[in-house]
Amino acid sequence: MQHAQITHNINCMKKVIIYARVSTSSQEYDRQLEELREYCKKMEYEVIKEFAEKASGAKKAADREALSELLNFVDTHEVDKVVVFECSRLSRRVIDFLEIIDYLSARKVSVFILQNGLETLLPDGQQNPIAQLALGILAQYNNLERTLIRARVSSGYDHYRAHGGKVGRKEGYRKSLEEYRQQYSKDISLIKKGVSYRNINAITGTSLSTLTYLNRQFVKEGKKM
Repeated sequence: MQHAQITHNINCMKKVIIYARVSTSSQEYDRQLEELREYCKKMEYEVIKEFAEKASGAKKAADREALSELLNFVDTHEVDKVVVFECSRLSRRVIDFLEIIDYLSARKVSVFILQNGLETLLPDGQQNPIAQLALGILAQYNNLERTLIRARVSSGYDHYRAHGGKVGRKEGYRKSLEEYRQQYSKDISLIKKGVSYRNINAITGTSLSTLTYLNRQFVKEGKKM
């Protein structure tokens, strides 16, 4: 009875973040949120923030707004745990997934994967070796699944082209400055802050030639005005 009371008190003190993600705008993350909320309620956790977004899991973590906000939130608030539905919701990119786990672990923030019942940190704050091994395998599986999906899509395009179909932009199409501004808003912001091209490339993956073009069109021209 006393042990149950101690467990109850510990859980009540847990400050938790919920994170949900779907890949496309046609999908909804309501079911994920509902199940995560239900779990936290059952465990009597205090949910202090929820983050949800519609973004491809193949995108780099730096390009996903809600995930970036979550990581920044962890740096400025007391957080014990991040709860997600399944590991691919964090990322389908193995490197990004493991880096996110390491980033949170270094701040003593545990990640709980509801679908698998895996938790990255033990109650004493040390890394859970079993979870680390299992999540590493799951991350590799999710990356393989992503590769197979891309291969099927590519095969479909090849078949379509072989039968006279055309994909991609129409001939003569040229991306407008406004389209550049919207697509590379993060890069433009970093350039304006004086971040080097090489560092921006490491963060967003944008090529050096594109960064040079963005600087010329949106930063240097703005200073002249």
